[in-house]
Amino acid sequence: MDGNFFLKELVKEDSKIIAQIYNKNFPSIKKFILLNSGNTEDAEDIFQKSLIQIIIRYKREKFSISGDFDAYLMAICKNLWRRELNLHKKRVTNVEKVEVHDEYIDSSFALLEQKRQELFIEKFAEITGNCKEILTLFFAKTPYEEIVANTEYSSELVVRQRVFKCKKRLAELIKKDSRYNSLKEL
Repeated sequence: MDGNFFLKELVKEDSKIIAQIYNKNFPSIKKFILLNSGNTEDAEDIFQKSLIQIIIRYKREKFSISGDFDAYLMAICKNLWRRELNLHKKRVTNVEKVEVHDEYIDSSFALLEQKRQELFIEKFAEITGNCKEILTLFFAKTPYEEIVANTEYSSELVVRQRVFKCKKRLAELIKKDSRYNSLKEL
């Protein structure tokens, strides 16, 4: 079943599909959050917020998912959790300046971040296979020497140059898109 099937059933609030989404996805989302300074309750909150965010967005602007629903959901959960960690870090380290974050503002930022992620994924799909391969390794923080060992590149310098060119090409594709200006930092 494609991502749009789960999306449409989720919006209908079909309890069987929601249970299926939960059973299939929650363990990996929980693992990610536990490995990144969270607990089970945090994982449950983030999972629920992500489903609500998807439903609200779909009701506002009938979008479709071009890839796998599970990957899409995981990306949303990761973004929400990273934002939650950043908010927590600001609250803890800056005691004098306590910011109260409205749920609407949080969900607006989550939507903006989600749209940025979608634009990135869409443009990443448009670059060459070679660039996809090297940038995937680069974004996974694979050491340059390991990239040289596992590819046809002759040296770390060549890999660095190729990464630079591929990142530049990806950035150009993103900036040429009509959605880019509306998704820049607020």
